[in-house]
Amino acid sequence: MRIEIWADMVCPWAYIGKRRLEKALASPALADASAEVVWRPFRIDPTAPDRAVPLEETWRDPLVDATLRQCAPGLSSAENRIRVSQIAADEGLGPQWGAAWHASSHDAHRLLHLAGERGSAALQNEVAEQVLKAHFIDGDDISDRRRLGAAAVRSGFAEGAELLDTDAGDREVRELLLIGKARGITTSPTIVVGDRALAGAQPPEAIADFLAAGDFGRKVPQEVQRLRWAESLLDQRQPLGALTLLKPLLDDYSDDLNVRRIAARGYFHSAQLTRARDILEQLINDAPDDSYARLMLGRTLQRLGDEGQASLHLKMAVAMTPEFA
Repeated sequence: MRIEIWADMVCPWAYIGKRRLEKALASPALADASAEVVWRPFRIDPTAPDRAVPLEETWRDPLVDATLRQCAPGLSSAENRIRVSQIAADEGLGPQWGAAWHASSHDAHRLLHLAGERGSAALQNEVAEQVLKAHFIDGDDISDRRRLGAAAVRSGFAEGAELLDTDAGDREVRELLLIGKARGITTSPTIVVGDRALAGAQPPEAIADFLAAGDFGRKVPQEVQRLRWAESLLDQRQPLGALTLLKPLLDDYSDDLNVRRIAARGYFHSAQLTRARDILEQLINDAPDDSYARLMLGRTLQRLGDEGQASLHLKMAVAMTPEFA
């Protein structure tokens, strides 16, 4: 069984969830299960600074305080931190607990990705343990590549310390973040098995029940998955992200009509109108009865200021599909 954990290394619930997942996997219900745990990136705060600042300063920001209050209605941000500390202690995390720095986790996610890519899921899991420990137990700044490198060495991934000073894993992590959005991941941590997801650091019993249900996902080709993810991002009004996920398909399946339709939508909604026009004109040439392509081309030409040609294609689109009127 392949278990994905979509989580942020600066999220306390990610560490708590890791411990609870370990307890679930050790339960009698899963005693005979063979599980591979894979960590995937998630960002709870995409605006976190590249250069770390003390968390005490961040907590004094009224906007941050208001956000934290929303996470635990009825509690002040200070009371919520105490609550999380107590829960962490119950899971055996401590005795010292508490992050000291507000910083970007991007390099930490790069390190985890590289550990999985160049090592194994087991190595990646150990890197996750060491990075989480560094942040929440040792109070380290995990945006500092030297600190991250030390965690990599402790994990048995000395190569990772050297790779952090390159751009290795950067593109892949950014793409995985887009895939997470496309798949509807909105919480750290979220455990995913096949097409099923369990959001939050649930109790071990709930995790065990979730895992015991197995993987009911229908296997589909990677190309089809990528196409669906691109469509999902378009539906979420993230056309540039959709085009990023679509690029390999445009390179390898440039003749596929569905790939071109989605690419045209991405270009149109990201205001790359000339590209949208070019791909739609080719699409209509290959599939003259594609009314939706004609509709998109008409709207693209309108935005380009070519009202005459736009009107022609819009009239043809409505004639073929009256619902477009």
